[in-house]
Amino acid sequence: MVRIGAFLVGLFFAGWLLVSFLMGAVAYVSEPPQPTVEHEFHELPKHVSFSFDGPLGGYDKQQLQRGFQVYKEVCSACHSLKFVAFRDLEALGYNEAEVKAIAKQWAIKAPSVDPATGEASTREPMPADYFPKPFANNVAAAAANNNAIPPDLSLMTKARHHGSAYVYSLLTGYQAQPAALLKEFPDSKTPEGLHYNPYFANLNLAMAPPLTAEGQVTYSDGTKPTVDQMAKDVSAFLTWTAEPKLENRRRAGLATIIFLLIATGLAYMSYQNIWAEKKKAA
Repeated sequence: MVRIGAFLVGLFFAGWLLVSFLMGAVAYVSEPPQPTVEHEFHELPKHVSFSFDGPLGGYDKQQLQRGFQVYKEVCSACHSLKFVAFRDLEALGYNEAEVKAIAKQWAIKAPSVDPATGEASTREPMPADYFPKPFANNVAAAAANNNAIPPDLSLMTKARHHGSAYVYSLLTGYQAQPAALLKEFPDSKTPEGLHYNPYFANLNLAMAPPLTAEGQVTYSDGTKPTVDQMAKDVSAFLTWTAEPKLENRRRAGLATIIFLLIATGLAYMSYQNIWAEKKKAA
């Protein structure tokens, strides 16, 4: 009796799911979804190649250092790296003295308050400190950025599909709204204070183009700082902040695959050797 009841309940739910599916299919055919400006004009990230592409790729430390320079001189005024410590920069090729010098360029707020002014005091940064936030809180961040809170960039390339290419495309994708867009969707004009970018989800974002001209930063290794180069470099750097152990993980994966192949070969030869005589006897 219990089995019959369970069967009937399952049959009921299966039938209900089938009816719901058919109703949805009929609604989709009779009233197809209306095209939206985001659906028609949102673009997939551009194709761009990096040294860490592919299963055997690795980071180019020179590029990572250039990308860090772009972040420091351009992006850090608005965006934080709250999951990255100054000492982590040693992985980019900086020595201990250089890391200490870099850390001193930031102000770290101390937990104490200056009794004379009532403001939070600051202390000298240490390599163990994490990159400080550029704003005291979200209210201050929104007030300084057209009511938009700049996101933390530590894990940005993992938070977005095609992360590295997405960041590169976004930085190089600012443009005027296409005439076709305004013709088809006349009410979709980019609002005042926002900027059109087809690689952003809703096409309009509060961040003004951060990379605007060649030579915005000066690379110490002599690389020409074009907008395209700066965008690639900072995209690579942000990939490293999101996946600092990428190279170790790939090396471990390769070693594991090689071990499994060898172990499989040895197991097969052992099998052949153990059962060879019994096969002959059979």
